[in-house]
Amino acid sequence: MTARTLRVLFLDDDPANMEMVTESLARSGMAVVTERVDSPEAFRQALREFAPDVVLSDDALENFDARAALEVVQNMRPTAPLIVVADATERHSAASFVRAGAEDLVLKSCLDRLAPMIECALAVRRRLEKLTPRQMEVLRLMAEGLTTPEIARRLLLSTKTIETHRGEIMKRVGIH
Repeated sequence: MTARTLRVLFLDDDPANMEMVTESLARSGMAVVTERVDSPEAFRQALREFAPDVVLSDDALENFDARAALEVVQNMRPTAPLIVVADATERHSAASFVRAGAEDLVLKSCLDRLAPMIECALAVRRRLEKLTPRQMEVLRLMAEGLTTPEIARRLLLSTKTIETHRGEIMKRVGIH
């Protein structure tokens, strides 16, 4: 497990769920500092001020679900993975979370899988920390399938500048 204390943000309306997950992570040897929120406003504020390493989201909130949270995380804190923690879900629902960009989905009945899942997600995302905010923005647009000229137009930059960013992203992240 990781040697440092991880900052974990919970998007959940039930404090008991956070306690259950925190106990599971502690049993696995993971040191965590947690914060729980249950509204879109509090979630955005916590992303800015608490600056979590990982976000865990319930999938059953009425006013702000995991998909909406994922969009906010991708825009405000793209290096933090979001993992959906669910009571139960159908197979196609789990796949839709992952296709939307969630790192994974873990059932509350299988919380022993959560700590290794967090470690794996953080290892994958660690390379993104080498990127500047502008490079993250270019990478996000590349992932959406935009071409270099389209990205240049969207960001009001030259095509050559975007090509330079793309090359630097590939070098820093180690992709070809």
